[in-house]
Amino acid sequence: MLSFARVRAIAVVALLVIGAAVTVAMALTRSDDAPGLAERCPDGFVRADLTLPEAHEVQINVFNGTARAGLANRIGDNFAHRGFEVLEMADHHSEVDTIAELHFGPRAVGSAQVVRAYFLNEAAMVFDINRDDEMVDVVLGSGFRQLATPTEVHQAIAAAGNPAPPEGTCPADPDN
Repeated sequence: MLSFARVRAIAVVALLVIGAAVTVAMALTRSDDAPGLAERCPDGFVRADLTLPEAHEVQINVFNGTARAGLANRIGDNFAHRGFEVLEMADHHSEVDTIAELHFGPRAVGSAQVVRAYFLNEAAMVFDINRDDEMVDVVLGSGFRQLATPTEVHQAIAAAGNPAPPEGTCPADPDN
């Protein structure tokens, strides 16, 4: 006679085997002729990179949109210590009243969302469909106090989820 624990173990193993068989069958019967995301992009739409990169893969410029002297350099150095590639630190041509503005184009949608997590998802997202670089311009505003801690950044990224394609764009082909 089989004990209850042994019957339960056999049932779990059987379920795992069935699940594996179904997965293999689905993979083998999947048609490579099915349209991918890139093929379903409407005419006139621009492809947007929605990949959430690591900090060291993100290029940013940091601009001071406040009256506080040296803020761009201080926060730019802080971003650099966190692994970002900071290309430029300077004063902005006008003052900004929000915490921060993130200016980016289709090739930096995922990068902008990662940077936004450092502002606890409260930075204004300023998308420019005609911009053709992978950079995110960070304009610090009068509401800015400090960057989020690493734990807060991870929580903000999780809370935001995967980025949605901005208006007029569709997801880029992941193979390109």
